[in-house]
Amino acid sequence: MTGNNRPFFNTLEQQTLAARNAMLSAPIFEACRAGNVDLNTYTAFLVQAFHHVKHTVPLLMACGSRLPESDEWLRQAIGEYIEEEKGHHEWILNDLNQCGFDAELARCNQAEGAVGLPIEMMVAYLYHQIDRRNPMAFFGMVWVLEGTSVSVGGDMAALVKHGLGLPDAAMSYLTSHSTLDVEHIGFFETLMNQVTNPDDQAAIIDGANRVFALYGQMLCELPIKQQSHAA
Repeated sequence: MTGNNRPFFNTLEQQTLAARNAMLSAPIFEACRAGNVDLNTYTAFLVQAFHHVKHTVPLLMACGSRLPESDEWLRQAIGEYIEEEKGHHEWILNDLNQCGFDAELARCNQAEGAVGLPIEMMVAYLYHQIDRRNPMAFFGMVWVLEGTSVSVGGDMAALVKHGLGLPDAAMSYLTSHSTLDVEHIGFFETLMNQVTNPDDQAAIIDGANRVFALYGQMLCELPIKQQSHAA
């Protein structure tokens, strides 16, 4: 609980709402609704997703190793997260291949498969927080990615799939996460409501706000199909 007896998860939602809304104002969301995305848009998103998802398990491991003994209960939960998240970056590479994109470019961080600055900075920030500041900041990223997946991920996945006529085999990352994260978010809420240390709570909120900003920058940089206008 926070000082006003509000469950911490509710406080986390409230104190990150502005950053979340700013992220959701990225042009890509309206472009999806308007049908102004093409295969290049989708594969560009998958490439950036690969470059942060491949770090999820290493970040979880690093976070668990830095937690104090008093947070052993949370280390056990991290073990569950690791089991759930293993291999998800390979799903993304499979989706890229199904779209006709050379996934090895992403795996080797080359040319069109290279990590963009916002995602590189997001991952570096999280490692820094875990190693030098407060490892609880990692859970800010969990809130951003799982909360966004649950709130808009499923709708966006359906719009992309329909608009591009993609097979299910090219949508495994987006569609699976929009389903899996519905279950995860309840687990996450339970965990967050057990976090009572004000410094840990502040680290999670700050982490979420920074990840919202950086992830939003990545979304703003995605290529959007230009509409043709009649003369």
